Amino acid sequence: MSISALLSMGRCCCRCCCPRGLWMLSAPCCDDRRMCVCPGPRRIGIPVRSSSLPLFSDAMPAPTQLFFPLIRNCELSRIYGTACYCHHKHLCCSSSYIPQSRLRYTPHPAYATFCRPKESWWQYTQGRRYASTPQKFYLTPPQVNSILKANEYSFKVPEFDGKNVSSILGFDSNQLPANAPIEDRRSAATCLQTRGMLLGVFDGHAGCACSQAVSERLFYYIAVSLLPHETLLEIENAVESGRALLPILQWHKHPNDYFSKEASKLYFNSLRTYWQELIDLNTGESTDIDVKEALINAFKRLDNDISLEAQVGDPNSFLNYLVLRVAFSGATACVAHVDGVDLHVANTGDSRAMLGVQEEDGSWSAVTLSNDHNAQNERELERLKLEHPKSEAKSVVKQDRLLGLLMPFRAFGDVKFKWSIDLQKRVIESGPDQLNDNEYTKFIPPNYHTPPYLTAEPEVTYHRLRPQDKFLVLATDGLWETMHRQDVVRIVGEYLTGMHHQQPIAVGGYKVTLGQMHGLLTERRTKMSSVFEDQNAATHLIRHAVGNNEFGTVDHERLSKMLSLPEELARMYRDDITIIVVQFNSHVVGAYQNRE
Repeated sequence: MSISALLSMGRCCCRCCCPRGLWMLSAPCCDDRRMCVCPGPRRIGIPVRSSSLPLFSDAMPAPTQLFFPLIRNCELSRIYGTACYCHHKHLCCSSSYIPQSRLRYTPHPAYATFCRPKESWWQYTQGRRYASTPQKFYLTPPQVNSILKANEYSFKVPEFDGKNVSSILGFDSNQLPANAPIEDRRSAATCLQTRGMLLGVFDGHAGCACSQAVSERLFYYIAVSLLPHETLLEIENAVESGRALLPILQWHKHPNDYFSKEASKLYFNSLRTYWQELIDLNTGESTDIDVKEALINAFKRLDNDISLEAQVGDPNSFLNYLVLRVAFSGATACVAHVDGVDLHVANTGDSRAMLGVQEEDGSWSAVTLSNDHNAQNERELERLKLEHPKSEAKSVVKQDRLLGLLMPFRAFGDVKFKWSIDLQKRVIESGPDQLNDNEYTKFIPPNYHTPPYLTAEPEVTYHRLRPQDKFLVLATDGLWETMHRQDVVRIVGEYLTGMHHQQPIAVGGYKVTLGQMHGLLTERRTKMSSVFEDQNAATHLIRHAVGNNEFGTVDHERLSKMLSLPEELARMYRDDITIIVVQFNSHVVGAYQNRE
């Protein structure tokens, strides 16, 4: 399809100040050579070759199905990469054009990101020539594997660590970015002073600052909450006397999963204040620790510390700006604590935990261990309405978003939905220039009358493991937007049991020719070679999430196209995907069951 044909398919309703389009160069505001990308459902300005004025002549809706012809002709990247570039970076600014329905946080039309042409339009029209025939550029299988495996990590848990027999065989994790930089984070650690293992995924929005901070800090807060009174006293005495501290966690991290060294002292001081308060509250009379209560307290306390650190500030200008970025961005979290046969899942937001259960006949079923905290959850809607006056019943959730802006109804950070208006103004006015000049931080959500509207308190689910419970999948919503939970469990289950090459091919009611069936069988045989076999369950799941066709098998051409999308377009098709697959030891779980 040609550029001119695409242009004839749609027009922007307004050229100059349309919240759903672009300020175009042909509008009166073009005297200062600016082009403003308004943060509504995205439009893309497409140049037209014409004998008339050599200007952007219109704005065009950009549905998904129209992009691939442009990508194959290498036209869209040339147009987009040359026409403008963003020179104002805000906390909420993203370089990609993303439809509102795929944004976690919908920016308000009160502010926008300003852009300008990189070169004169005359130079552009004279210097660019487009390919007249379609050209296909696909990644080779080794290139696809290189992209998919760049962030994969695996860890095998020792069956006996000197204290306990572990019910976990090991875990696989992986990430595939759509945002640049990726806003998801992941964490896994073994509790050294107590029993059990912690695993979690964190989905950031309005930047990655909050998800980064929560991924570094939350497990320490949970581990401290689980410590007995005597151990807390030992740790505090060691700090007081300057002795080496007892290690609390053993981290299992990919080399790309980093810790912020600049903020380590600040984070430690906040954590120490927390355990000092636990020492004062607990006299040591009770030795039983409620895991559910510990998880809830840890989530709430960390969120409170994030808020307090931003209010107090820091004399170090870098740290001062960092704590403010963390507080004004946001993150959801889904964390699992596994201790023997006791599995607790604490969830805040819309990431999910799914248990893979193998039935007696060998089939797989999915057991959901978390609830999404968004507009699709009736109980969450009811909770929000009960927490605010009846006069706000119609405004607290609009267009399935909190105050019409935020998709998750629970999250860390996001102080714009928690602080009073006076507190927000006071912190911004006393903050660094980068914050004071930022339109996003100064913007007050509409109908903002009775804050807080957002909480980080998790919903905790308990499950006692059984021998038929084979694995647990923790994943951010980027996975669940593309795959049904039953498909996720089936794909992982067949991968772990090695049965995925032995099942009959299901065509789902489609009419399949002999040639198509031959192609499916050939693809299956190709996958069985060691070159294409994934060694990581999370990688295998991402491959299916991105490359599955209508038959439920991975289509290399589709996978190649999706992984070839430039950063500016990838977020339009999918979100960041982060997955942890935890495999359980059925023999150990069965032994626990028989012992009791």
